[in-house]
Amino acid sequence: MDLRKLKSLIDLVSESNISELEIAEADGKVRIVKSAVAIAVPASVVHAPSVVPLTALDASPEPASLTAPTGHVVKSPMVGTFYRSASPGSGTFVEIGAVVKEGQPICIIEAMKIMNEIEADASGTVREILCENGQAVEFGQPLLVIE
Repeated sequence: MDLRKLKSLIDLVSESNISELEIAEADGKVRIVKSAVAIAVPASVVHAPSVVPLTALDASPEPASLTAPTGHVVKSPMVGTFYRSASPGSGTFVEIGAVVKEGQPICIIEAMKIMNEIEADASGTVREILCENGQAVEFGQPLLVIE
């Protein structure tokens, strides 16, 4: 494909609401995808490790709400949506101060329309619930703290 033609196609995609364009011709195939944020990075920087200097703000102590929880942290075994109860009208599995036993259901994580009961992996008292009902959670994200 002619370089001028390719440049005009790129300009067309960047100036329009089109997010993707694919054209096949006898001499080849071209696919242009518009990204949400375009960042120009020199080739020499691509393989260099990034170094971010610390500023005075970075050195300040963390607020109490952002510090690492003490006790046993129950972490999400999957990506999904955190729910404190089995259904919208039913009571929650656990509350702060509740005594739980290992293997007891403590929450549900919905993943791909499947409701997965998450069980306590330790016995103790629930000290903190770190997620809001209906919040999206990541793999390994702390859900609650048991002491």
